[in-house]
This record gives sequence, structure tokens and C-alpha cells, in this order.
Amino acid sequence: MVSRQRQLSMAGKLTVAALVVATAGVVIQIVSGKEYPTIPPVLFIQLVPAALIAFGRWRWAPVTAILAGLFLIVGLFASGASRRLFDLSLEGGAGGSIGLWVQMLAVLMATIAAIVALVQGYSTRTPAVPTPERG
Repeated sequence: MVSRQRQLSMAGKLTVAALVVATAGVVIQIVSGKEYPTIPPVLFIQLVPAALIAFGRWRWAPVTAILAGLFLIVGLFASGASRRLFDLSLEGGAGGSIGLWVQMLAVLMATIAAIVALVQGYSTRTPAVPTPERG
């Protein structure tokens, strides 16, 4: 039995890359002194969707990145952490702010790319509807 593995689209590749860059933003924040748990949950929130898209290649995998992105973007404002984007006197200082900018811009890019990947995945798999022959 020969298995056919679906190629990862450019939007899928961009989603994965952006989620990895977002994770680097978290690392920048940690190195800059922002307190995080020993194993930050945000790493799982960002890396699990990246792994599902990169290795799973299911049509619905980009949905996980969309949900993660929306969760992180809403959480940025709901938690008040958005103040750290502009106030360098808060925990983590300038490095923490830069790391948060890197993370959130990458999350935004990943979310948009995941939406494109999802649409592309479904539009390429939509079966053609036969039209009745006219006589």
C-alpha cells in the first residue's frame, strides 16, 4: 500500500514558521527577566499547532493555529499584558517588550496564514459538481 502524503502549502509553511518565531519571542521575554512558569503553557499553545500542521497534514490542522492565535491575541488585551508593548518600565524591560512584540506579530501572521491555509485546503479538495447534459 502506497501512502500519499499531502504537500504542505506555502501558507502552511508560513504558519509553522511564524509559530516558531512566536516561540522565540517568548524565549526573548524569559531571557529578559519576564517571569514565566518553569514550563510555559504558551509554548504548547504555539508549538502544538505548528507540529500538527507540519507533521499531521490534516485539512483541519490550521484550525488549531487559528484558535491558538485568537486565544493569544484576545488574552494579550484581556490580561492587560498589552501595556508591556509600550511601557518599558514593566517586568522584562525593553527586552521583554521586544520579545512580546516579536511573539504577537508572529502570532498575528500565523493566524492570518492559517486562515489562508485552511481556505486553500478546502478549496482544492472541493469535488466538482457534475452538470446535467443538455440535449
